[in-house]
Amino acid sequence: MPRTIWSGAISFGLVTVPINVVSATEDHSIRFHQYHLEDMGRVRYRKVCELEDREVDQSEIGKGYELTRDRVIPITDEELSNLPLPTAKAVEIDAFAPLEDIDPIRMGAGYYLAAGGQVAAKPYKLLVEALRRSSKVAIAKYAWSGRERLGMLRVRGDALVLQELLWPDEIRDPTELLPAPTEVSEDEIDGALALMDTMTVDALEGEEFTDHYTEAIAQIIEAKREQKPLPTAPEPEQPAQVLDLMAALNASVQKAKEARGEDAGPAEVHELAKPKKKTATKKQPAKKTAARKTAAKKTPGRKPRSA
Repeated sequence: MPRTIWSGAISFGLVTVPINVVSATEDHSIRFHQYHLEDMGRVRYRKVCELEDREVDQSEIGKGYELTRDRVIPITDEELSNLPLPTAKAVEIDAFAPLEDIDPIRMGAGYYLAAGGQVAAKPYKLLVEALRRSSKVAIAKYAWSGRERLGMLRVRGDALVLQELLWPDEIRDPTELLPAPTEVSEDEIDGALALMDTMTVDALEGEEFTDHYTEAIAQIIEAKREQKPLPTAPEPEQPAQVLDLMAALNASVQKAKEARGEDAGPAEVHELAKPKKKTATKKQPAKKTAARKTAAKKTPGRKPRSA
């Protein structure tokens, strides 16, 4: 059972749902420690008081705000837990919106919300079913780790998920990163769509979606433990210089088909893409661009939050 990170309640109008928050993800990365290479002694970071020049125990350490270099305002955990905010002890639902209206760049870590006891079972189920049938997500505010945050509640299976959202003013404008204006032909767009069709999958599972980096680290550790030769790294493929975009698209389609065990054949991407010229698929990028422009116009800059 995952450890409870935070306990509180979801506030949905006059409905209150007691909840426990647990992490929805796991990190399987291999971790390293720091060692002194001469004798392999462990290197650790120690907490030292600058005034007394001595190492201090965790029980002696607290939080403080530096007003000036000579004056620090101490802040206790009890004071932080009793902030004059409605979101200090509750996930406060403020609005509902279609999921497709939320730009994925704003989404952060996800957490499962577990019902806080039998008394929460019915209102929890009610919120799950309401969100499921409406095909919407709930936009909420909550206060964790020293700041008020924005998030969305959505349904995964029969569970509620709280997904972190960045505030609008935390998203950088990408305009300055755009390349110089250029044009692409309809044939080139059709070729890219044909390549996308060839590379489309039904689920993000299987060999293509395996953490090969962690596997490679494990192989190195095992080889050194057994005092065997280290595994050799494959020669990286040198990216070819793209002189003919259509030729590159054709070659990419054939390579993708071969990787899936399909008959690549001599087909050109022009022929693969022709039947899709009148479908909504081709128009979809323009719609998404328009939607983003509309969303950008409607999203006002958020005023700085008070401390």
